[in-house]
Amino acid sequence: MDSLDISPNVQPTTLASSDQEIRFGFANTYARLPEHFFARLDPTPVAAPRLVKVNVELARELRLNAEELKSEHGVEILAGNRVAEGSEPIALAYAGHQFGHFVPQLGDGRANLLGEVVGRTGARYDIQLKGSGRTPFSRGGDGRAALGPVLREYIVSEAMAALGVPTTRTLAAVTTGEWLQRETVLPGAVLTRVAASHLRVGIRRHMHASAQYRIPFL
Repeated sequence: MDSLDISPNVQPTTLASSDQEIRFGFANTYARLPEHFFARLDPTPVAAPRLVKVNVELARELRLNAEELKSEHGVEILAGNRVAEGSEPIALAYAGHQFGHFVPQLGDGRANLLGEVVGRTGARYDIQLKGSGRTPFSRGGDGRAALGPVLREYIVSEAMAALGVPTTRTLAAVTTGEWLQRETVLPGAVLTRVAASHLRVGIRRHMHASAQYRIPFL
């Protein structure tokens, strides 16, 4: 795992300028399912995206060019201000228990699945933006993520991966130039999460509930 400097005096990474389209080679197999299993929507643009960190080692594993991801164009994609070529962003629906009651339709309230890429080993990986704005599943939330939790997920997920524990990974973190109201006012950020799959037990339960209750989409 490459090092991540999060000291208060760290300067933002200098961005290379690039007008060339960054090719992820996205497939979008989940987006071929019936549309009541997800919502089609692009990430919500942010005010002033700035790169915190690109995971160079993981980028290589995914056959992505880390320098392109660090470019202005790349940071716009990682922040949700630009949709990459071939991406069909969606927010996944699922079901589960909330406050002691079964809720047949929940979903990703602050995340967009951008698509899937094939890594160097031939394995397929999802790429998702977390903190990328409101979706039909936000239930009153602002759809955003704070910088502190984004950095914690980056550090912990990469530490688990280094220890050989199956986990999601983090490809990048960017700040948004926006402030979020939580218990205090916090700087906003977007995490680029990588996983072998974002399928969950709740998705299977949503499929069952959709047939049982004939749920209309939001």
